[in-house]
Amino acid sequence: MFLARASGRMFRLLSAVLAAGVLLCQVQAQSPRPSLRGKVVDPARAPIAGARVTAVPDGRAFGLSTVSDQSGEFSLALDPGNYSLTIVAEGFQEASQTVVLTDNGPALLTVMLQIPAQHNTVTVSAAYYQVVAINSATKTLTPLRDIPQSITIVTQEQIRDQLLTNLGDVLRYVPGITAHQGENNRDQIVIRGVSSSADFFLNGVRDDVQYYRDLYNLDRVEALRGPNAMLFGRGGGGGVINRVTKEAGFAPLREVTLQGGSYSNKRIALDFDQPFSDKVALRLNAVYEDSGSFREFVGLERYGVNPTLTITPGKQTKITLAYEHFRDQRTADRGIPSFEGMPADTDISTFFGNPNLSHVKALVNLGVATIEHQTTALNIRNRTMFGGYDKAYQNFVPGVVTAAKVQVAISAYNNATERLNIFNQTDLTYSLSTGRIRHAMLLGAEVGCQLTDNFRNTGFFNDTATSILAPYTNPTIRTPVTFRQSTTDADNHIRTSIGAIYAQDQIELSRYVQAIAGLRFDRFDLQYHNNRNGDNLRRVDNLVSPRLGLVFKPGAALSIYGNYAVSYLPSSGDQFSSLTTITQQVKPEKFNNYELGVKWDIHRSLALTSAIYRLDRKNTRAMDPNDSGRILQTGSQRSVGYEVGLNGSITRAWRITGGYAYQDAFISSATIAARAGAQVAQVPHHNFSLWNNYQILSRLAAGLGVSHRSDMFAAVDNTVTLPGYIRADAAVYFSLTERMRLQANLENLFDKRYYINADGNNNISPGSPRAVRIGLTARF
Repeated sequence: MFLARASGRMFRLLSAVLAAGVLLCQVQAQSPRPSLRGKVVDPARAPIAGARVTAVPDGRAFGLSTVSDQSGEFSLALDPGNYSLTIVAEGFQEASQTVVLTDNGPALLTVMLQIPAQHNTVTVSAAYYQVVAINSATKTLTPLRDIPQSITIVTQEQIRDQLLTNLGDVLRYVPGITAHQGENNRDQIVIRGVSSSADFFLNGVRDDVQYYRDLYNLDRVEALRGPNAMLFGRGGGGGVINRVTKEAGFAPLREVTLQGGSYSNKRIALDFDQPFSDKVALRLNAVYEDSGSFREFVGLERYGVNPTLTITPGKQTKITLAYEHFRDQRTADRGIPSFEGMPADTDISTFFGNPNLSHVKALVNLGVATIEHQTTALNIRNRTMFGGYDKAYQNFVPGVVTAAKVQVAISAYNNATERLNIFNQTDLTYSLSTGRIRHAMLLGAEVGCQLTDNFRNTGFFNDTATSILAPYTNPTIRTPVTFRQSTTDADNHIRTSIGAIYAQDQIELSRYVQAIAGLRFDRFDLQYHNNRNGDNLRRVDNLVSPRLGLVFKPGAALSIYGNYAVSYLPSSGDQFSSLTTITQQVKPEKFNNYELGVKWDIHRSLALTSAIYRLDRKNTRAMDPNDSGRILQTGSQRSVGYEVGLNGSITRAWRITGGYAYQDAFISSATIAARAGAQVAQVPHHNFSLWNNYQILSRLAAGLGVSHRSDMFAAVDNTVTLPGYIRADAAVYFSLTERMRLQANLENLFDKRYYINADGNNNISPGSPRAVRIGLTARF
């Protein structure tokens, strides 16, 4: 209640500030300052998008900065005077020069960035933990501070410094997001109280099959919070996770990373980038891992290879081709049960079930082709992705512990999913001015087809019982089990067709006020065939998703924003694995998000962000009190919260990333699964994380991190609590030579016992005890 009242006051206050900002800009626009305008290009005079341009007045430590747009152009409103100009872009040498700005009009510059001869050094610590602009949130390259949405970026430098290998570890340092157990066979997230195993994207294209993704080929991970249907389509009610892959560039790179550590951790990753001319370049990323676990009988083996080819037939055209083959095999481990409302007090390494028959396999083949052509004001981008997925798992599921804590129930099943995804996106962006108002307009279309086959078997112990009791003190069993279909097990084929059009306008009303307005129409057509009885069902949803945002900029480095967005989730769920005669009639769930926030670039390499939000989930299913066979859509959920993040460099030697989130997600109207007032599962009221990297000497650096999560419920019935915890991590980095770096990462520094997450009340995942990993990175 306190947060609801406080957030209400904050909404009114910030709304008033935004309104005042509009009036202020009208007054101050009458006396504009001179501007510094220019264009950033490469040696072939092709535009460089995303270059960070910083102008520092003489005698000052900090200045103003901006980012070049897709045409390579930039603009800064500055007072007359002398400035030191610095231009930085990934893959290019940094450039600097002195500029004198007078009252006579705008200064026009063309800055050419040179390509370095070779990437042959390995820095002791991360070069940057900060990304200043992205295009996934608006489909145009936009500075983060000008996007009216809460966004966190985890860069490849941070991934390398912390030796992160999976999304669950990445999200530990993202405020407002928790990693769900996902039955320990897939990535699953809870964002602002909304759980999903499908809201994952690869370079903006849906990658929604349930499997564990690796990080070996990533440039960064983007966490976009709040509904994102206007750009990403259905789902994404709480937000989405977008992985941005590495592309072939025109600077040679040869990098090998070896990793080993506790619990038989063994991993090798390769990153080779080779230009063949100024028009063709090839990059190859690959990984192999064979690791154990602190959990008995648990291990994984995975490998992946991802070649990419970049072709630039002309200055204004770029073609990118990519293919990934990835395979992940591991032990299916559902964790430990609960007892009397808490995780059971068994040894955290204990395996429940038969590990010899517990396995997960995922085979993924992805092919992507992107063509981008740019003229002076028009940019055309077309991206096609083919995805073939083969996912299967077989697991044993711990259940209720008997009252005397002598026995525990165990059941088993297996499940297989095959899916073929085909998506094509076409985006046209156009920049124009109407008087003093500038527009970045987007018109886009997306078509797609998803073919899915689902098959499930139930385990019958001794070929008769679907559940048995095992000794609580020795629950690792070898009881014979036969897997076959029960009366309710799935055996179906689903065809999903998607067609969408969308339009958006980013409007710069003045240098003080910006706005964004967009609208998307989706046609979601699901055809379901039940192989067991021959039933054919169909559901078509026409979804209209708006987005409105306003940004007030009292200064170039400060933005205050408001945002409203809508998203929908069809009745078949985010994995659309089933459709019945009842759910066929059910309308999609609707998500309404209201958000206000502040983004402040404290200086050019340190950003502070904060946001308050209210997310309403409607049309969830509730039971008709007068007819148990009828479903009403009167259920609802509400999430309110506050998020703050800090990212970048405090000094040249001290880099930092982290944040804090307060969340209150509750059932606001009773649903089939929960009573009104119940807390949403696995949404802690508080989580906090902070990672520091400090350069001690030129060849020596150290890292220190802390993460905290308060108590949270394992399930929406609120009967089992996962206790809160504080975990500390540390790292040391040492450059053996200019091209070789050695690092040691110590996780769970104080060896605390804690529980990460769950999948229901009796599938709880313990956290790892203290563990050490050693990494060696070499470039040649």
